[in-house]
Amino acid sequence: MGALISGFHHVCIKTRDWERTMAFYRETLGFREKITWNLRATGRRAVMLDTGDGNYVEVFEDPDYAPAPNGAVIHFALRTDRLDEVAARVRAAGATITIEPKDVTLATTSGAGPVPIRIFFCEGPSGEVIEFFQNAIT
Repeated sequence: MGALISGFHHVCIKTRDWERTMAFYRETLGFREKITWNLRATGRRAVMLDTGDGNYVEVFEDPDYAPAPNGAVIHFALRTDRLDEVAARVRAAGATITIEPKDVTLATTSGAGPVPIRIFFCEGPSGEVIEFFQNAIT
């Protein structure tokens, strides 16, 4: 029997500032709208933004939203093979980089041996923590 789960589909975030959030994800990171709709209960906007490989960031508009410190989603990671270029774009867009680009080696416990990665973290427009992840192994 094959795996029941075939991979990551989306992470959903809420935003108080729709325009700022859309500008960040579309213009700064280059995500494209796959589908948009209005939430039935409120009529507020929602979107699935394609990250480039069929995985999505889903955004719900909620003008009353107040992000909880260290909410249930600790962060989400986006794969890139141009990490430093992405960091420059994120910085130019005015987002706060919370961990500067750096090289790290993961000392695995699974027998895979050391895994070199390059990462940085930023805060998105709605307070979400985003990790940018570059490596050749995973």
